[in-house]
Amino acid sequence: MTSSLPHDLAGLALMVFLLGLRHGMDPDHLATIDGLARYNGQNRPRLARWSGCFFSLGHGAIVTLVAGFVAATLHDSAAPVWLERLGAWISIVFLLALGIANIVAVFRTPADRVVRLTGFKGRWLGRIAETSHPAVITMIGAAFALSFDTVSQAALFSLTGVHLGGWPFSVALGLVFTLGMMTTDGLNGAWVARMVERADRRARVASRVMGLAIAFLGIGIASLGMARLLSAQAAAVLAGAELPMGFGVAIIVVASFAVAMRLARPRPA
Repeated sequence: MTSSLPHDLAGLALMVFLLGLRHGMDPDHLATIDGLARYNGQNRPRLARWSGCFFSLGHGAIVTLVAGFVAATLHDSAAPVWLERLGAWISIVFLLALGIANIVAVFRTPADRVVRLTGFKGRWLGRIAETSHPAVITMIGAAFALSFDTVSQAALFSLTGVHLGGWPFSVALGLVFTLGMMTTDGLNGAWVARMVERADRRARVASRVMGLAIAFLGIGIASLGMARLLSAQAAAVLAGAELPMGFGVAIIVVASFAVAMRLARPRPA
């Protein structure tokens, strides 16, 4: 990853924003935000709409702290190859598993119900994830950041950033990553809150559109990552394609939300 990151300030900042945008599409994130928004949808609709943003604030705070710590303590070091590869394989396995789980959820959900996204980490939290306090939602997001793949990703872009602009730039990259993640997670929270308010046929269709889009996007990202790790030819073809791929993910994210929201609109009388 470090060898493929841009080596200019603007390019690296844009790449980290796109990484945050893609990270926000992690099915575990979306499934937990889905649950938080649904739990608060009836009694606290405003909190439901902002649940994704609060979640991202907590998650991004840990990412920024990790970036700052790495920049301050390891600025003369290079990222070990094993760290990059292990972090990549953990992400691949989780994306594949969650992508398949969400496809199964779409097809198993009865036609008269809205599809609920499937995640792993949210289940570990149990009833803690059923909260109506913004601070607790923020802490849940922070807890999600305490995973090897998230920490390794923050460490890797921080090491590149510190060589380009010093530790303040690495900390700024953590904030840029948070902004990208908040874009996706914030949209998801607002969208789920809208679905809770509107439990009609179009909402059920829209939930299936988003469920499949998220599942196939995760599987696609995992497949490209696997090809890069297993094939030198694939790695050569994909070298330098991070920015176009990031823009592609951004376009898919925005298009999926747009299609789902359009389907959720009431029909004209």
